[in-house]
Amino acid sequence: MAATRVMPNGIDGVRVQMRVRVRVREWTRRRADRTAPGARAGRSRRPSPGGGVPPGGGIWRPVFVLLSLLTACLLIFHSAVPNTVGRLGSLLETFLPWLGLAVPVLMGLALVRRSAVAVLPVLLLPVVAWFGLFGGLLLSRSDPEYDVTALQHNVSDVNPDPSGTARKLLDARADLIALEELAPSARPAFGAVLTPEYPHHTAMGTVGLWSRYPLVDIRRVDIKPEGIGSGWDRGLRATARTPQGDIAVYVAHLPSVRLGLTTGFSSAWRDESAALLGAALAAEPLEKVILLGDLNSTVDDRGLAPVTSRLNPPASGFALSWPASFPLARIDQILTRAASVTHVWSLPATGSDHLPIAARVRL
Repeated sequence: MAATRVMPNGIDGVRVQMRVRVRVREWTRRRADRTAPGARAGRSRRPSPGGGVPPGGGIWRPVFVLLSLLTACLLIFHSAVPNTVGRLGSLLETFLPWLGLAVPVLMGLALVRRSAVAVLPVLLLPVVAWFGLFGGLLLSRSDPEYDVTALQHNVSDVNPDPSGTARKLLDARADLIALEELAPSARPAFGAVLTPEYPHHTAMGTVGLWSRYPLVDIRRVDIKPEGIGSGWDRGLRATARTPQGDIAVYVAHLPSVRLGLTTGFSSAWRDESAALLGAALAAEPLEKVILLGDLNSTVDDRGLAPVTSRLNPPASGFALSWPASFPLARIDQILTRAASVTHVWSLPATGSDHLPIAARVRL
């Protein structure tokens, strides 16, 4: 048995030698690991002290990127979403501005997952897309010069206080007031309040028009889709003789839409009625036109294209009108031809499930 060389310190020297040998072996092993193939890639995935991968890594980054790109694409290419299944395209376009809420939600989740810095450039895409579509509506473009103030309101056929609703509408000091769901039983109450201020008025079916200006050439506008029974009258047209000249004023109430799990966004009757209204507008001989109505959708909905392709929407202001308890969309519209809406706004709630909206129009 070979003799062991003992250092002057005896047993303590042996222990020192053993420690040195262990550390040399550990250093040699680490050196070999660092020079082994793939060792550099492995170091990039070294676990953090808390376990897992470093902050901002993992599966969440591509998820945030994909959701941001999807949001931007839906905003920019919403017209490419087909209407063949449940009219999903129209449903998306009805509430399109609300798609912008996906951005703060994604940013909040990215902050929680510590991925905000990595995905911030991609999150800017839906922000830019949203402002490109709706940013102008946030700007106040109220022109102090205007000629006519128009008011539009679906008063609800189950309104418990038609007289009170009419008094609230007087506060807007409009020149034209259009009403829908004007039940025959409620018409006398509205007339008693409005007629002293608006001596020129007409009503057909469940729509009515009160005006400070004389009304002539009054006639019914047939916007009834096939499949709806007789007695369904929701459109009228009159010529208002203003100091600036004659204006064709249309009042319309398109059919309601329904949303169901099996049927999707049911808007076939609404779309058919919009096509009939669009044809009437196309045949209108007067140059200046104002349309006041509950169109049961927003101007972004392709189902209203027969109307919106012939008239101009307001250039600024959201003026959400439905539902009155928590407005999500402006489905009550004031649109013009050869005239411009310089300002549009929502009025306080009445006894209806819609808010009234008013607009200043420059002829």
